[in-house]
Amino acid sequence: MAFLKSRERTKHRFSLLLLDLEEYYFEQHTAKLVPTSSKEDRKVRGSFKVCSKSIIFDPDDHAEPIIKIPLRDCQLIKFVEGETNPFSDPRPSAISISCLQLIYIKESNVIAPYRNERGDQKICFQLEVCSKTEDVVQTLLQLHRASRLDKLGDQTAMIEANLQSRLARSSFDKNCFQSVAERPHMECSVERVTPLVCNPGHVCITDENLYFQPLNGYPEQVIQIRLHRVRRIYKRRHGLRPLGLEVFCTENDFCSDIYLKFYKTEDRDEIYYYIATFLENHMTEHTAESYMLQWQRGHLSNYEYLLHLNNLADRSCNDLSQYPVFPWVLSDYSSKQLDLTNPASFRDLSKPVGALNKERLDRLLARYRGMPDPAFMYGSHYSSPGYVLFYLVRVAPEHMLCLQNGRYDHADRMFNSVGETWKNCLEGATDFKELIPEFYGNDSSFLENKLSLDLGRRQNGSLVNDVVLPPWASDSADFLQKHRTALESQFVSEHLHEWIDLVFGFRQRGSEAVAAHNVFHPLTYEGGIDCDSIKDPDQRIAMLTQILEFGQTPKQLFSSPHPQRITARLSNMTRSQSSSSPLSDMSPVSQSEESSFEDLTEESRKLVWTNMGNLNLISSHKIHKEALTGVAVSRDGSAIFSTSQDSTLKMFSRELKDFQRSVSFSNMALSSCLMLPDGKTVVCSSWDNNVYFYSVPFGRRQDTLMGHDDAVSQLCWFDDRLYTASWDSTVKVWQCPANSSANHKRAHLNLLSELEHDAGVNTISLNTSGTLLVSGGKDGTVSIWDTSSYSTLQQVNCHTGNIHHIAFSPDSRHVLSVGADCCMKVMDVQTGMVISSVKADEEQRCFCWDGSLVLAGGQSGDLLLWDLISNTVTKRIQAHSGAVTIMWMNELCSSVITGGDDRQIMFWKISS
Repeated sequence: MAFLKSRERTKHRFSLLLLDLEEYYFEQHTAKLVPTSSKEDRKVRGSFKVCSKSIIFDPDDHAEPIIKIPLRDCQLIKFVEGETNPFSDPRPSAISISCLQLIYIKESNVIAPYRNERGDQKICFQLEVCSKTEDVVQTLLQLHRASRLDKLGDQTAMIEANLQSRLARSSFDKNCFQSVAERPHMECSVERVTPLVCNPGHVCITDENLYFQPLNGYPEQVIQIRLHRVRRIYKRRHGLRPLGLEVFCTENDFCSDIYLKFYKTEDRDEIYYYIATFLENHMTEHTAESYMLQWQRGHLSNYEYLLHLNNLADRSCNDLSQYPVFPWVLSDYSSKQLDLTNPASFRDLSKPVGALNKERLDRLLARYRGMPDPAFMYGSHYSSPGYVLFYLVRVAPEHMLCLQNGRYDHADRMFNSVGETWKNCLEGATDFKELIPEFYGNDSSFLENKLSLDLGRRQNGSLVNDVVLPPWASDSADFLQKHRTALESQFVSEHLHEWIDLVFGFRQRGSEAVAAHNVFHPLTYEGGIDCDSIKDPDQRIAMLTQILEFGQTPKQLFSSPHPQRITARLSNMTRSQSSSSPLSDMSPVSQSEESSFEDLTEESRKLVWTNMGNLNLISSHKIHKEALTGVAVSRDGSAIFSTSQDSTLKMFSRELKDFQRSVSFSNMALSSCLMLPDGKTVVCSSWDNNVYFYSVPFGRRQDTLMGHDDAVSQLCWFDDRLYTASWDSTVKVWQCPANSSANHKRAHLNLLSELEHDAGVNTISLNTSGTLLVSGGKDGTVSIWDTSSYSTLQQVNCHTGNIHHIAFSPDSRHVLSVGADCCMKVMDVQTGMVISSVKADEEQRCFCWDGSLVLAGGQSGDLLLWDLISNTVTKRIQAHSGAVTIMWMNELCSSVITGGDDRQIMFWKISS
């Protein structure tokens, strides 16, 4: 459980959670609690702790209660001079405290609400090191004066001055270094952040380790993290300011190894960049878009993806004001059997919790419309420290007592039943809370009262004990297992992007939030207020406290609609469905006989790409005088046709390993070629603005299509339609008459549409079912077109400069483009969002891909196998001596053909 992993490990009863919120623990001294009258018992030995707002005495005998003395309740703190009378026992100096209240904690060593004893009290302590007594009294008097100041801002300033003075007088103890050879890089003052607690100290970073040494030595003298073990680091927004840094030594665990809050943003950034530079070869920096790609393609579960989004949105298990937020996904908590095939069992993920009940929503809207600006729909948030501890009180009772001044909540308001809590979230006037990750984890202890806590008695007379589970759960472990299954179900996978839009995405704020009934108090949003701009310190502290306790909306990660996940049901849609809704096309239908996919299963395709690293060169041939620009293969694979900037179309015989024909249509370069489905015609595009049709059986040019005003850059064919791209800024769609034959004049093709662009078009590609066309221009713009209506679906400026090559993924969900800016960009077809961007060391000129892996040809002539999930090159294969300009692949035959600037054509085989 993420929350428990972050808790301080200590054998002692004392915890920083015994302090007030935003209170500091400064120092401790071994001491004895001295009886103030002859009627009292013996002296009690323990630890005397000086804190910024209180004195805490922790007895060594755990049968004795911990005593807390709030400084604001103290009337007199004085130093009592010691006596050395030779005729009686010597009496050492002491600290005498007169106060109006004593707080008793963990009586009989039981975690329970604190007991306050009010009235005039007198208590006395003798320090073991008597020479320090007077100094300690002076410190207490200073802190006492701060606690009695009228203005909260003045109190805070005086305590802060005391803290900074202590930090300035101390430094990191370099004797704690693991090695004498370590070289320190930087040291500064920080606070370690854990839930509800900040503990001041010093951070020191060396060439080997990151160290944190708490000022008070609690809970240990030093915390060490080896830099080579660090896998992720994140800058954090803490208290609405950019001061946090969180360090992880694992790839997937959501709980960090340490969370530090700096006093200066510059110090935070310097350590961040030092670690990042050190770890360039040890860690991969992930973005929301890269995680999205992994999730869409099934490499991340719904649970893992939500954890990563929370992490990127500044949500941390160490910060209860920004604890990870998860959705309610079920609506059925009353049936005896849970039916995950029934959509009615699930919550509507397109609506926030506050909009799930229409009657309540109508009342909220009526109030919202009559509210002056800034208007808000919900007066409470879906995530706050109180809500987190509402769910976790059974495993984190001390946190709840800390948050609520030593008390539990009223028994009827506690987390008593999953079903009751869901009902109240639907019907309650101010209850709009979502869930936390623990509801989908493996540790069910937060649902059980294993600590035998006395959480009170409800109005119906029942004791608050274990959480009451839905009838369909046999026990707490079964509940979590079924809840997690629901999160990963088909329904949730198909709709989770809608909830992400509300919490992390484009419906989080603005007009889209208003339309989705997703408007919270303006103070909850990042940038809603700049606390530093508030001059009055009391107002500033009050505002900050309100924001931290009320709840905070996550950082916005997406500004456009989040793509849907690729699921099995979507993958098996029929072609007729995809024709009516081209954006959701998933059918792996053959584009032409050139790439015979009819017998290629998803499993065999995956196997081919799994073995892509075993790409072996079979033969290479130099048959052109200039760079190759296109390749086409006959249906039986025996003949390979290639075009070149030398203006020729050549036919190469695989069997004879030599070229058999050479045809020149003009004196200008040919830019691409393709084989028509009839297997008898090769179509070539040329820089002379024309398209040429070559008859394979007759061995001559069959006809010429003069269709553009500038060079024709690329061709595509599907069914009876030819798509021609040109530097004249158009893509034209031509239809071949139904009664045409191989001898029919191709110039009689009918022009169906002319797709206008803002710049010359370099490359085009169709998806496997022919319902979508994508084009890449000289200006770096990617355009996606619906081939049934010839309308623009998306138009996104992805690259700076030319786009060399572009293609759909096999499932039609994504488009990959490579350009002169050395970038490889993956764009989501449905939303137009660039979900992955990889900066390569060189230009990638052409590629084949399966949606996750990319075989690309680079400017250097090498073939690079890219893993888009990790944004890394997994294999580099030496190939051409110049840039790779063309690539053709047949997954069924596990074969690849490449051509390059070196005039070579190369044949490759993928070995299993």
